[in-house]
Amino acid sequence: STGAVKMQPKAEELKFVTKNDGYVHIHPSSVNYQTRHFESPYLVYHEKIKTSRVFIRDCSMVSVYPLVLLGGGQVHTQLHNGNFLISLDDGWIRFVAASHQVAELVKELRCELDQLLQDKIKNPSMDLCMCPRGSRIIAMIVKLVTTQ
Repeated sequence: STGAVKMQPKAEELKFVTKNDGYVHIHPSSVNYQTRHFESPYLVYHEKIKTSRVFIRDCSMVSVYPLVLLGGGQVHTQLHNGNFLISLDDGWIRFVAASHQVAELVKELRCELDQLLQDKIKNPSMDLCMCPRGSRIIAMIVKLVTTQ
């Protein structure tokens, strides 16, 4: 009956940070404009515009593993203040891993996926689901993303 209750931010108060533009806001015409809470703090977007402030449109929330596995740039692992980190985009995005082994396994899975996609580009007729290596990599990614 007493005490403070944490309030969700109003739609116009919700903001995200980008590497190049600092704070950005979800555009009022976006279907996500009224969404006041995202399970993950990361969004991907298609369009960024600047009017009265910088806005993003066509955005979707993305969780950590899809971001690490499918995001651009190189994945790096490092030890920092006793924590094992997985970093993207030259360290701008960083995640704490449960252990050094988890960090290295995620990094290796990303390398395997990148190589698999390169193989597919070189040989477009290759069926990734029928290829033993490809099907194992895809199955592992699906399991990791769906059980996150």
